[in-house]
Amino acid sequence: MSDLTQPPASSIKPRATRVRHRVVAVATLMSMLLYLDRFCISFVEIYVQEDLGLTNTQVGWMLSAFFWTYALAQVPTGWMTDHFGSRLMLTLYVLFWSLFTGWTGAVAAFIPLMALRFGFGLAQAGAYPTASSMVSRWVPLERRGTASAVIAFGGRVGGVLAMLASGYLLIALIPADTPTALQPADLMQPVLMCDDLAAGQASKESGKPRPEMVVRAAIFAQLDEARPVVAQLAGAYRQAILDQNEDSSGKINAAQRKLAADSVAVTPEQRQQLATDLNRLLKDASFLADATLASVVTELPLEKEARRLLKSRAKLTAQETERLNRLVLEAALPDGVRKFYGAGWRRLMLFYAVWGLPLAALIWFLCRTNPVEHPRVNDAELDLIGGFAGKLEATAHRAKVPLPELLASRSMWLSCLTQWFTNIGWVFLMTWAPRYFASVHELPTETRTLYVAIPPFVGWLGMLLGGSMTDTMARKFGLRWGRALPIGLSRFLAMAAYLGCLLNPSPLMAVCLFSIVAFSTDLGTAPIWAFTQDVGGKQVGSVLGWGNMWGNLGAAVTPPLLIWIVGPAENWNYAFMTCAGAFFLAGCCGLGINATIPIVTDEPKKKQDR
Repeated sequence: MSDLTQPPASSIKPRATRVRHRVVAVATLMSMLLYLDRFCISFVEIYVQEDLGLTNTQVGWMLSAFFWTYALAQVPTGWMTDHFGSRLMLTLYVLFWSLFTGWTGAVAAFIPLMALRFGFGLAQAGAYPTASSMVSRWVPLERRGTASAVIAFGGRVGGVLAMLASGYLLIALIPADTPTALQPADLMQPVLMCDDLAAGQASKESGKPRPEMVVRAAIFAQLDEARPVVAQLAGAYRQAILDQNEDSSGKINAAQRKLAADSVAVTPEQRQQLATDLNRLLKDASFLADATLASVVTELPLEKEARRLLKSRAKLTAQETERLNRLVLEAALPDGVRKFYGAGWRRLMLFYAVWGLPLAALIWFLCRTNPVEHPRVNDAELDLIGGFAGKLEATAHRAKVPLPELLASRSMWLSCLTQWFTNIGWVFLMTWAPRYFASVHELPTETRTLYVAIPPFVGWLGMLLGGSMTDTMARKFGLRWGRALPIGLSRFLAMAAYLGCLLNPSPLMAVCLFSIVAFSTDLGTAPIWAFTQDVGGKQVGSVLGWGNMWGNLGAAVTPPLLIWIVGPAENWNYAFMTCAGAFFLAGCCGLGINATIPIVTDEPKKKQDR
């Protein structure tokens, strides 16, 4: 007897497939690699500068170059996504930026480096507009904020990995046959090095010298034929300092030191003699045999490898001894000797580049531009998604950049300004924070790796919270304030954190304040993406590209702007004040955004946001 309570098979609705989750997951992996490849160079820029002989200004423009093409190509690449489809374009974007990342590791001069950075920015420009376009087609309206947060969260994971993994990989990827011995070209600032050595020797007669002076005096004592060279170059440098400061109070900043050092001529013979004597020291197993000197050395900003070798210095091989002495030399004479760890930065770029190949393949095989095109999507999932999923639209022949509508929208301009000012404050964390910790707090590579990775790691929490928060606030307070409040208030919190940096924080306190900046920035990112999807209609790729363009123009001006503001004297408080002011303006603009008025609509006469 049949069970009359069992509904007929024809009335049972099949469960919706979950292909949309895979699409969001792939977009998240793309976002992760995007940030990993983008910001890994920020950690190694010190080594790139030494290897290629770049000035601070050139480093600033190197970091800035990416953002110029990234910003200016946002709208064109967004249009290409709307025109040719997200599946094809995202695959190509990943392939091309991976190629540029790998080629960066083979560069030998500033001009080709800049060309590669411009190309890298061009290749990455369409990534987020394409991801946003995918969200608008694959994710129901009420879940777009959360989906956007998850994808943007992937970017922050990549940013953390770029900072956290790069330092360790840099060391691990150093070629095994890299010589520890110094070449004459490895003496980057021989005049300043000689002055440091002479000052260390003089400090022995001045009571209690600082630890670095004790070590410099010990190095000076090991020199042989190079002692007259040290005395000659140090004396010429001191005379140059007196000549350029004869009417000053005697205080010398970094720019004046370099100017005076550059005015002193160093012959090839002098460089060779210095390198010869220092190489003799590197091979000397008795250099750190004295327990008193070894204990003083530990007070220098040594790399972790050097501290490990110090603990077992009595059992070291000849190669390990040479490596230890080289690292001690670098810590005692930071202005004079090229960093040994710089030998790994080229392999690091190639290592990151190869991950783009499997990711591009994954995008091509798992994603489609429209859900209705995907063979594994059933009707139940199409109904669940709604919106664009119901039909396959013939957008290829009519996609255009809605420029008049963008120019006429007050909310869009406010969103653009919010992103502009936000990036001025945020880019500091991803470009200049490693240099700040190296310059102000003199942290070794592995410690610096950890400290610069913590803020973007904390930003993860803000990114995840921001998506659910804006969706919840939109349901409770309406779309207008559900987007505007989290954007505006999060920027004011970041401003307060940067103001706290003016109090000369310790390294750990600086990490805490930078973490608040990262958390606040990411808290407001998902609402900005959701706003774009709310008002962008069927051309959300172009609309998001427009906003991203202005935001990244702010990022483009930031590296050279901050290095100019910090100045030769390296007053980092000026940078913190600039970042705080930028976040204040970003918050004011964010509060004015109105997501209830569409920018792009199928009804030409519909009221526009003025």
